[in-house]
Amino acid sequence: MSHHSAPVALLEAAAVAESDRDALTEELTTGAHVGEAMIVATCNRVEVYAAVGAFHPALDDVVGLLSRHSGLSLDELSRHLYVRYSESAAEHLFSVASGLDSMVVGEQQIIGQIRTAYQSASDIGTAGTTLHRLAQQALHVGKRVHTETGIDSAGASVVSVALDRAAQILDGDTLDGRRAVVLGAGAMGGLAVAHLSRNGIEHIEVTNRTPERAERLSEIARDAGTEAEAFPIDELADRVAGADILFTCTGAVGTVVTLGDVHTALSRRDAERPLVICDLGMPRDVDPAVAGLPGVTVLGIEALKADPETSAAAADADAARTIVDAELDAYMQAERMAGVGPLIGRLRGRGGQVVAAEMRRLEARLPDLDPKDRDEVANTVRRVVDKLLHPPTVRFKELAARPDGENYAEVVRTLFDLDSVDEEAS
Repeated sequence: MSHHSAPVALLEAAAVAESDRDALTEELTTGAHVGEAMIVATCNRVEVYAAVGAFHPALDDVVGLLSRHSGLSLDELSRHLYVRYSESAAEHLFSVASGLDSMVVGEQQIIGQIRTAYQSASDIGTAGTTLHRLAQQALHVGKRVHTETGIDSAGASVVSVALDRAAQILDGDTLDGRRAVVLGAGAMGGLAVAHLSRNGIEHIEVTNRTPERAERLSEIARDAGTEAEAFPIDELADRVAGADILFTCTGAVGTVVTLGDVHTALSRRDAERPLVICDLGMPRDVDPAVAGLPGVTVLGIEALKADPETSAAAADADAARTIVDAELDAYMQAERMAGVGPLIGRLRGRGGQVVAAEMRRLEARLPDLDPKDRDEVANTVRRVVDKLLHPPTVRFKELAARPDGENYAEVVRTLFDLDSVDEEAS
């Protein structure tokens, strides 16, 4: 569940505190269906990564755990969950680590949060071979994206363009002497506060569903030398009445700023005083009808993305996706090859069984065979078997790395009757 799939209220209910994460992760792996687990929990997402023996029973275990933890019903919770399996799961984590799935595209904080989740799972023993490889590769991908592209500035560029346009609409190159209301204290809200301060805003008022986060963001603004205060969200219309700019990015699913809110604000201010609303919510926070009100300009995310500066940032996001795709292909090839390792071991075990059987037959027919001669015969037979198995083994590894590699694995398993080979023999 993330800001893409669920309203803020559900995200808050499903949030996993760091103090609860280990216990929840261990609980998940005590059942029969989940062998490995890692929980990535941030203010905008709760994601469970698991290596499982059976998909649907394991999914029931995961959803059941989240339901018990959040107090939400299975039906209510399931409507806001997304599920990724196999290659799609790996692609999703690589995108998350790269900042491509964040509310502020390109933010780097998520890499540290994934690293913390992985370290936690490693410390309590719930991350095994599969999650070790997945998490380590995701961290590598995230680092590479931030090193080789300019995606770090992608989210900031949208905020910068929005406030530059707001300044132009308000007849100035800067925001000196202006007042702003910031609705939403997440990463995008933090960027807004930083840019507002740098552009000379006189006063910032911050509100959020979680008052503590609003207070923290206003404190950051004060530390930067800008007058700022937090206020209860139900006072939004009153505060907008005294503002020149309303910046909103809540991550909520649905309208947050209603037509009535803005009507009320306009009724309490000079009719000649313009109001600029920067709506960077996805989906949008502001009722579309607000844009038709006199004296109000709404700058939406789609229009801002068309600006040359944000278009350049979009190019960095495209470059990041190219890296993710390439790394995903390499990762999946390696996973498929690693997956056939036990099967190749069984194939070699089948060869060992043939050698052992033939040597027992030889000893039965020639019980007085000299030990040195016996060893020479055994080595010769073993070399013959190894040479016969070498070309198909090499070719099998190559074919197994392909997306349809499982088909070749099934052919080899059937042709050589490998299911009957004891693992100890391999």
